[in-house]
Amino acid sequence: MNHAEAPDPRRWRVLGVTLTVGFMSLLDVTIVNVALPSIQQGLQATAGTVQWVVSGYALTFALTLVIGGRLGDAVGRRRMMLIGLTAFVAASAAVGFAPTPAVVVAARLAQGAAAGLLTPQSSGIIQELFSGPERGRAFGAFGFVVGVSSAIGPILGGLIIALFGAQHGWRYIFLINLPIGVVALYFIARLVPGRRPGQQDKPVDLDIVGALLLGLTMLAVLYPLIAVIEDAEQWLLLLLLVPVFAFLFVRRERSVIARGREPLLDLQLLKETRGYSNGLLIGLVYFTGFTGIFLVLTVCLQDQYGLSALQVGLLVTPFAAGSAVAAPFAGRIVSVLGRRLTVFALCTMILGTCLLIAVVPDGPSRSWLFFAAALLIAGLGGGAVISPNFTLTLENVPTRMAGAAGGALQTSQRVGSAIGTALLMSIYTATLGNGISAQRALRVSLAAAVVLLSLALAVAIRDARRAEPAL
Repeated sequence: MNHAEAPDPRRWRVLGVTLTVGFMSLLDVTIVNVALPSIQQGLQATAGTVQWVVSGYALTFALTLVIGGRLGDAVGRRRMMLIGLTAFVAASAAVGFAPTPAVVVAARLAQGAAAGLLTPQSSGIIQELFSGPERGRAFGAFGFVVGVSSAIGPILGGLIIALFGAQHGWRYIFLINLPIGVVALYFIARLVPGRRPGQQDKPVDLDIVGALLLGLTMLAVLYPLIAVIEDAEQWLLLLLLVPVFAFLFVRRERSVIARGREPLLDLQLLKETRGYSNGLLIGLVYFTGFTGIFLVLTVCLQDQYGLSALQVGLLVTPFAAGSAVAAPFAGRIVSVLGRRLTVFALCTMILGTCLLIAVVPDGPSRSWLFFAAALLIAGLGGGAVISPNFTLTLENVPTRMAGAAGGALQTSQRVGSAIGTALLMSIYTATLGNGISAQRALRVSLAAAVVLLSLALAVAIRDARRAEPAL
């Protein structure tokens, strides 16, 4: 947004629409976790096939985030939101009415790709329509959506399955997107601005080769983490391809800039934009430590403690409540505290996770109350990490690259989520497999999360010291 121009009077209504759409797409990352047994039972599918309902969505979501943001920069947010949401609703319908497991997996891949086109438009719109302290508050609302959607997914999934039954309840998890999506399409068409002034006569210049190379890089990173690959050599081969594709992508982007064209992602942002590279790293490491906690808790509490999916969802509700309180408040004060707020929030998150380790119960007892209290503290910290990191990371990014830069930030979060999920679950299952109790195995995996969160804290402290040497 040009600071000399009057702010768009519709900006808060536009934000409400975009956050509703963002919540819907991010919710589908976790809401389906508790539905996997229901899907397997309803379609007589194998466990490996059903796992791709989760993994396939996460994969294609991450693959399309940057290209989705770049397309929004080039052709306008409204157009990309209409295209992305239409595809998302159609894919949701295809999953909900799918007759076979293969159709479910294929539709989930399409749904994830559509979500990747949608999600970066939210951060791009905030960059364009808001400035100063208002931008912090808008990102606070966005951080609230990111944090709460992850935590509340299992609760909503458990409620829907309890309401409609295990046989077909999973279908309604996806079909509920249809009426919400149709209403959102109407408001997007009415409220969201189109292409910015000066864009109308410019041809769309998209770096397709760069998008392909970035997609291959992400595929080589993510596939080994989320796919069931029996041959160890295949893991090694894919991981060895990561630096190859990354090198080719960097070389391609430099070549595009040298020819005077628009790159998919301007790599100068990493060097020249204050706070951007550290913000990407904080997002990557924080989500590596944060996301795996919920999967380990879900698996352990159901398999080892005998809790139902709904009970697990309700047990982690305090984290969502803490995030809901902290994220908007953090958005209001981030312009005053800067990166120091991230440091304090990460310290709070680490404290809450350490308390979780201390109060892991031996079985059904009043210890669950202390467990829930520790989750509340962790949620207060987590809710104050995400939104300030968006604000501070994208604060100095030029508007013309807002979508691509925001997409890259969210890609780092998706990659962190995939790494953290694989790492913490591997630690948990390996510890459990050595004859150690479920209580200790859970503590070991939570301790690993604390180490990862501490790495994010170290990066935040370094960034804060660069901004304020007196810190």
